[in-house]
Amino acid sequence: MFGKILIANRGEIALRILRACREMGIKTVVVHSEADAEAQYVRLADESVCIGPAASSASYLNIPAIISAAEVTDAEAIHPGYGFLSENADFAERVEQSGFNFIGPRAETIRLMGDKVSAKIAMKKAGLPVVPGIDSALPADAKEITRMAREIGYPIIIKAAGGGGGRGMRVVHTEAALINAANTTRAEAKAAFNNPMIYMEKYLERPRHIEIQVLADKHKNAVYLGDRDCSMQRRHQKIIEEAPAPLLNPRARIKSGERCAEACRKMGYVGAGTFEFLYEGGEFYFIEMNTRLQVEHPVTEMITGLDLVQLQIRVAAGEKLSFRQKDVVLKGHSIECRINAEDAYKFTPSPGRITSLHMPGGPGIRVDSHLYHGYTVPPHYDSLIGKIISYGATRDQAIKRLSIALSEVAIEGINTNIALHQDLLRDAAFLRGGTSIHYLEEKLAKQVNAE
Repeated sequence: MFGKILIANRGEIALRILRACREMGIKTVVVHSEADAEAQYVRLADESVCIGPAASSASYLNIPAIISAAEVTDAEAIHPGYGFLSENADFAERVEQSGFNFIGPRAETIRLMGDKVSAKIAMKKAGLPVVPGIDSALPADAKEITRMAREIGYPIIIKAAGGGGGRGMRVVHTEAALINAANTTRAEAKAAFNNPMIYMEKYLERPRHIEIQVLADKHKNAVYLGDRDCSMQRRHQKIIEEAPAPLLNPRARIKSGERCAEACRKMGYVGAGTFEFLYEGGEFYFIEMNTRLQVEHPVTEMITGLDLVQLQIRVAAGEKLSFRQKDVVLKGHSIECRINAEDAYKFTPSPGRITSLHMPGGPGIRVDSHLYHGYTVPPHYDSLIGKIISYGATRDQAIKRLSIALSEVAIEGINTNIALHQDLLRDAAFLRGGTSIHYLEEKLAKQVNAE
């Protein structure tokens, strides 16, 4: 087992990884920007290294600075968390070339699954159904693009091959809008991901976003750890996640999980990962794979009783999985609310100093957050400041416990989106379960129109 791990991230996930390491008796090194010098996890770590100014490009995305920090502190492995460099194949490669262990899959696997076109082709070969579309990058020729779109049938969606995080995609309903949408998406893809490749697929009208958690070791053992419903989204950003996903076709659920585990074995996948699907008409359609830990991993931990971060570390160190698929037992239901420092309905960021803070507790409640009284939420990064997770024997109990927990939260000095979560937990459609990925945006649009 590793003696010391460097955590190449910030915020609540840095604290989450630090806690997992402490429980395992592993020393920790936290890297941080100048803006995060007073963060709680920086104080709790065994060592900390400032790697640059506030801007992510000069700190958390600065590969040489992170490698240097690992060298001067004698760390043995680097955990990338999520976001930032977690799915950067070049970073994973540099980590390994520098003599450290990367806690995640191999660089070639990240490259394969990071390109959405190659990922779809690979998963199609592995037997996973994919959204109908073109299995290649779109050409520059407008006539050929038009022919391809007609072949698929409108509406279609154009996506950046190297995209992620809900960016680099456009829905096209008519042929008149096609070429402009393709050109605009291509330009955005080049600017945002340094990869101008785009592809096209059928746009499903009312799908749900379902994902399957997998875990694999270096000995070709792989398991799937149930599924999650992440359909409550705004601008492709998840707001609420839950596990297991309600109202799924039982046979399709098991079949898809088994196929995901088998796909991991075939490609020699190592670590935690998530297969993302659109689910419509009782069928799963693969869209992409995240080769890292997900923000929403706690809901899976709550229903399996497994610590995904510790398991990530163990398989990276070469240990075999200590359990098999038949040993994975899903119990109860868990729901997570992402707490953001932003206006609940206008979604404008709200950085600032926390002048008063009270977080909830009670049976079945977990809080993952790096906030403390007097902490200043910086304006330079994502607005996520924590997650409140509930667990119950049933989905109804999990909802009730989460509602009570949200009513107990008191965060003063900044705005948060807690009111939106409270609204959603009272929403009749959410209470029934099975809302599509478009539901929240349609609900918000109705509220705006009503005003």
